[in-house]
Amino acid sequence: MNWLTDQKIPLGKWIKSFADLLLDHGAWFFDYVSEFLKFLIEGVAGLLLAVPSLALVLALAGLAFWLHRSWKLVAAVVLLLLLVINLGYWETTVQTFTLILFSTVICVVIGVPVGIAAAHRPWLYNAIRPVLDLMQTIPTFVYLIPTMIMFGLGVVPGLISTVIFAIPAPIRLTHLGVSGVPRPLIEAGEAFGATRRQLLWKVELPHALPTIMAGVTQCIMLSLSMVVIAAMVGAPGLGVPVLRALNTVNIAKGFEAGLAIVIVAFLLDRLCKPRGGTKQRG
Repeated sequence: MNWLTDQKIPLGKWIKSFADLLLDHGAWFFDYVSEFLKFLIEGVAGLLLAVPSLALVLALAGLAFWLHRSWKLVAAVVLLLLLVINLGYWETTVQTFTLILFSTVICVVIGVPVGIAAAHRPWLYNAIRPVLDLMQTIPTFVYLIPTMIMFGLGVVPGLISTVIFAIPAPIRLTHLGVSGVPRPLIEAGEAFGATRRQLLWKVELPHALPTIMAGVTQCIMLSLSMVVIAAMVGAPGLGVPVLRALNTVNIAKGFEAGLAIVIVAFLLDRLCKPRGGTKQRG
């Protein structure tokens, strides 16, 4: 088999040459995007941290009650966030929340329209499906390297890597929801003279909304799972104390930081679920 290994395809060199080409001709663009995103993310995080922690806890509790009308959820929000404050991870929790917020917004803004277009054009979904499979299966560290080279260290490469990892979820579930609209429902809309745009906004999207929201929730959870990995390239948040605890074999610190991540995941999951699902859970 030496003849086969001796004729190795220089795939890695081709990728490196492509990355070098992007850097040589588009370094100004990557710098601009990096500075712009860094300004937005750090600005939002700084604004949230400027608010007294107890006031922000009460605001989140009010949001939880407005969304779900559940005093049990309100009590859980208050008690869990007070625990985060008590453990000393409030600042890193807010930074993590900001990163998840931006990554989710980017994924939804890009993913939902792509999913809708793919549902209406089967050839498009067949074309992007291998790309989505690759984005979900390729090891995260593989695309963490080029994003770090292009955007430098800090929160931006962590954000870009998180978006790459999480965006297939809203695309797939939006495609599933829109393509799963019953044909008789669409025919009824057409019978009343609805245009394609009216069918989309008044028939397809309302019917597919639960599935789309499931994609958004899954996107949030996938983004949260990238917290520790994003910290490896300098992104602030709860991943930083986890990495420090791992390097120093600090069990107590690692457990506390991990618990804060679990609390963020629990609260975001409950806040983003439909009101009926929360009531059923009690």
